[in-house]
Amino acid sequence: MRSYSMGRAARLLGVSPDTVRRWADAGRLPTRRDEGGRRLVAGEDLAAFAVALAAEGPGGPGGSDGEDREPHTSVRNAFPGIVTAVRLGDVAAQVEIQAGPHRLVSLLTREAVEELGLAVGVEAVARVKATNVHVDRV
Repeated sequence: MRSYSMGRAARLLGVSPDTVRRWADAGRLPTRRDEGGRRLVAGEDLAAFAVALAAEGPGGPGGSDGEDREPHTSVRNAFPGIVTAVRLGDVAAQVEIQAGPHRLVSLLTREAVEELGLAVGVEAVARVKATNVHVDRV
């Protein structure tokens, strides 16, 4: 069975690692320790917790402590990866992301690249819908 680190669980839930630790400390999210003493969440437990958390809605524990949850999106095809190239023009920019075996190239405005802080080595998610690729900084 797959297990997740507290940080990875936080990213999947759209909250900070501290929030996940508080939920674990409160007994809401079961964890175990690995040989190195790191806390891990079993995949099945995380999946069940994610469903329960989503059912609670925006006012539930995901946001009750002031935590900003990641925005929801209808874009289904997300490719998390790392920025491997950024080419800036006067107005437009080209960003390349390596997501596992996939190389994705997106054309954005230079302003968007600068606002997102996209640079080589930055973790990002390319979201693909129809003929558009949306890039989120992670």
